[in-house]
This record gives sequence, C-alpha cells and structure tokens, in this order.
Amino acid sequence: MPEAQKTFYLTTPIYYVNDAPHIGHAYTTVAADVVTRWHRQRQEDVWFLTGTDEHGEKVLRTAEANGVSPQDWADRLVETAWKPVLNTLDVRNDDFIRTTQERHETAVQAFLTDLYDKGGIYEGSYEGPYCVGCEEYKLPGELLDGTGEFEGLKVCAIHGTPVEMLSEQNYFFRMSEYADRLLALYEEHPEFVQPASARNEVVSFVKQGLQDLSISRSTFDWGVPIPWDTSHVLYVWFDALLNYATAVGLDSADPERKEQFARTWPADVHLVGKDILRFHAVIWPAMLMAAGLPLPKTVFAHGWLLVGGEKMSKSKLTGIAPSDIIDTFGSDAFRYYFMRTIAFGGDGSFSWEDMTARYNGELANGFGNLASRTAAMVGKYFGGTLPTAGEPTDAETALARVAAQAVADAEAAIDRLAIHDAVSAVWTLVDATNGYLADTQPWKIAKEPGETDESGAGVDGGRLATSLVTATEALRSLAVLLNPITPKAAAGLWELLGAEASLGALDAQPLDAAATFGVLPAGTTVTKGAALFPRLDDTAA
Repeated sequence: MPEAQKTFYLTTPIYYVNDAPHIGHAYTTVAADVVTRWHRQRQEDVWFLTGTDEHGEKVLRTAEANGVSPQDWADRLVETAWKPVLNTLDVRNDDFIRTTQERHETAVQAFLTDLYDKGGIYEGSYEGPYCVGCEEYKLPGELLDGTGEFEGLKVCAIHGTPVEMLSEQNYFFRMSEYADRLLALYEEHPEFVQPASARNEVVSFVKQGLQDLSISRSTFDWGVPIPWDTSHVLYVWFDALLNYATAVGLDSADPERKEQFARTWPADVHLVGKDILRFHAVIWPAMLMAAGLPLPKTVFAHGWLLVGGEKMSKSKLTGIAPSDIIDTFGSDAFRYYFMRTIAFGGDGSFSWEDMTARYNGELANGFGNLASRTAAMVGKYFGGTLPTAGEPTDAETALARVAAQAVADAEAAIDRLAIHDAVSAVWTLVDATNGYLADTQPWKIAKEPGETDESGAGVDGGRLATSLVTATEALRSLAVLLNPITPKAAAGLWELLGAEASLGALDAQPLDAAATFGVLPAGTTVTKGAALFPRLDDTAA
C-alpha cells in the first residue's frame, strides 16, 4: 500500500480574546485562507487551523474590568466576535482551537510533565520588568523612556504602556541550552524563518545569548495548572504555542487523533505577525527540541497594518473592524485588496481612497466588466450558447501563453508565500484578456461578411466565434485561479460560464487546468448574470 500523503498543515496565531478582532487579525487569517485554498485547488490534503488564546493576565484583567469571569468573557468573545468574523471574511478553516478546551489543556499538562521528568524544567526565582500586553518579561534594550503621562517610566516598545516590576518564584525552562542548536537550525534551514529580514533579526537575537525562560505564574490563577504544583499556572506563551500540536492530536490516546498527528505534524507553515516572531522562532523550536518532536518547516512573519503610521492596535483604539470595510466593499474585495496591495512580509497601510479606486478600477471595470461584456456578446451573437471556435491565430496562442505563464508564476509565488506576487500574476491574464478583446474587437468582426447569418446570429468556426470562445476560456482560467483569492466572485463566474454542467465543481478543478485553453465544450450555456463587482457609485453605498 502506498504511503499516505502528508497533509499540508498551516496555522494562524491564536488570537487573544481581550477584545474583538480588527483588520490586522483579518489580514493574517485571510492570507492563511488564500494559501490553504490554493493548496486545496492543487487537490492536496490540507489542514488549516486558527483559534483563540484565552489564558493569561491580560485576559483576566479584561474580564475583571467587565465584571465577568475570564471563562465567561472568553466564551462571549469567541461566539460573538472571533468565530463570526471567519464567516464575514469567507474563511474556510478546518479547525478552531481554544486553549480552554480539555483536548488542549490535557495535552499541555502531559507535555509539561514529560519535560519536567527529563530535567528540562526547574524551580527558581526571577525579577524583572513585565509587559502585560505582551505577556512577557522584557530585557532593558526592549524598553523605551515614557513621555507625556508616562514621563519617568519605562514603557514597552510595542504597546507604549508602562511595564511592571515583578518578582516571582517560578518554574523555568532550560532554554539557554538550545542556543547553539537554534543557530545551527537557522544556518542549515534558512527557510525555517522567513522572510530574510525576520531570519536576520532572530539570528542576531539568539547570538546575544539566551536566558532560561520563566514558564509559570503564581500571582494569578487563570491558566493551565502546573501538574506537580497547582499553586502555579503555566506561562501563557508556553501554553499557547502548544496549540499547533495539541489541535492535531499531540499526546492523544485516541487512535484517530494519533493517526491525524502522524499525518499532519510537523506544520508546514506558521503564519505570524512580526511582533510575535521571537516566540515562534526561538521559544517554540526550543520547546520541540526539548521534547524530541519534529520542527515546523517555516515560520513566516508578515508586517503590520499601519494606521496613521502606527501599528493597528486595540489598546490604542486604532483598530478597524473587518465589517467596517466588508459592509461597503464585500469580502472578495477585502481579500483582493489586502492580498494584492501589501507585499507579504512587509508593513502596509490601509486607505479608503485607495481601496475605492482599486475596487472600481481593477475589480469592477477590469475584471467584472470583462466577464459581463464577454457573456453579453455570447448572448447577443450566439444566443448564450458557446460556439465552435475556428483555427487560432497568433492572438489566441499569445493569450493562451499568458494564461500558462500566469499559472506558473502564481504557483511559484504561493510556494514562497509571496501572495501579492501570486495575485499580480493572475491579474496579468485579466489585463491581457481585456487587451485581446480591444485588439480583436468582436463587435466589429460581427459586421464582416460571413461572420453572422441573415438573422445576425454568429456562425461556428469564424473569427467572431474564435474571439469569444478564447475570451470565455480565459474567464474559465480566471475562475480557477481566483477561486482561492475571491471565492464568491469565482463561484459566480463559474456559474455564468455554465462550467459545472460539463466540467464539475469549481473546487475540483486542478490549477494546471487553468494553463490550457479549449476546455469548455461547444454548446455550453453562458449567461450574463449579475455584475460580479458592481461599481460603488452604482450601489447604495
């Protein structure tokens, strides 16, 4: 029996439930969804995990400020905000992990006990500046001098809020022992931390030397209890990072879960924001090394979404809810805009004006109008039935080459997680097809002798038929290529092309089918349908 194919496994960070999601969280989640949908379109086995991080002092304080228990607070936020936003964004995750779930907490305690029994954890004391927002002790070089109301205080460089001096008797993970192994990992596997700027940052950090990591807290009780000392709870990051493994069956006795872990682990890609890079690229692999578990293949740190030049933040009240944008533009436009306009791995800014211009120019006029007018001409000249094309000319073969190149370039871009390049590659076919119609001008060909019959209907095998069949084939290719990026529009396009009747479901189309023309059979019913992207000035918005 052939060996089962390893599942392509991708994760987002698990998000803190101290508040509702903003578009910074949505950006990460949509990127993960585009990549996993792309792999599904390759007909691969895929597992896409997202979820929520529900322990720690930050969540506890937020719940107390709202007069509820931390569990009640987490339950409320998950059900009213974090799970609903996945539907808002049209995200197709396979699992949603919560760190308060029994499947997670039990596996975490088993992992922890194993490390303790191996001597990887010891008891000690620690004193230092602590940022509640980061849930992390800070080094002196990671602090800034406060200004304004925080004058005279040291503040976190990320959150801009004062750190607190903590002194605790804690349990420690012997992370300092893994510095050399981590540096060897970064050297031997440069793909482990991406992009290169992130890898350079991590290498520089580890070369400065690693300290052992305090992994327990005794000043509050909202967390996973330390199995051998229940007066302590586990440090939230040590707890949270394990979700990637516990969600797919780490330390599970259930045969199906054990089989899933064997098929799925290690993760292929952890997508994270650059502010949590060190946790994922230093602490996490050290934890896995200590446990003797395989390491993930890639930790990819993308940049921040900026508002007024600053990182989008709930604590600074600069967060924008995804629905604020999607209610106007729709989920497809949200996905397209953020995946195309921001180089994945770098910082990017959101602009209402730029999004409006791109929506009207690229989605409504560029792509949506291409679909509408092609379908309208098939309706006008061939009664909505795809004709038989004649012999292709250089113009048709040139457009087919653009499609093949778009597939190749987009595939390569996805594999290096350059999502913006993948979208741009797909868009070369949109632009080339618009150019093809502008050059061939089927509306003028229709007036030439022999292209239509006495009733004005087009005839099979002529230049008019060839032009419209070629444009329709380009749209079929675009439906396949855009399915991971703008799934609602792709499904609408597949429907107006009448493709399912002859080719089957859109999700079942392999990506390489988009590289070849001549797939839709003559006689296929093509309908104009509703506009895929109505111009904003044509709507109530």
